Amino acid sequence: HVQLVESGGGSVQAGGALNLSCEVSGYTFNRNCMGWFRQRPGEEREKVATVYTGGGTTDYADSVKGRFTISQDKVKEAVYLQMNSLKLEDAAMYYCAAGRPYGRFGHRKCGGPDDFDYWGQGTQVTVS
Repeated sequence: HVQLVESGGGSVQAGGALNLSCEVSGYTFNRNCMGWFRQRPGEEREKVATVYTGGGTTDYADSVKGRFTISQDKVKEAVYLQMNSLKLEDAAMYYCAAGRPYGRFGHRKCGGPDDFDYWGQGTQVTVS
């Protein structure tokens, strides 16, 4: 039984920071993809950041590059999202997800929401 449990959301003023955590169980953490996605009311879910846990390759949405950092802890089987310089438009429900990489060996990458099979319940981020 796969479980992804997010924590760390909350309310922060613009310019502030939050660190989201996601603990994974029941899933092969290594050599797969972990990602953070977000969804605002009335909008589609969008990718924020992904990491291929095998090689550590990361990818970010253009809107968060330079402000957000995704990281992993293979021992704890956890993934984190450090969010700095938060903007009003970063306010959303943030979801942790686990999925499959694509690409040949040595060039594995992570895709979009459709490539992720398991999702957490979400954690709300409010920016004012």
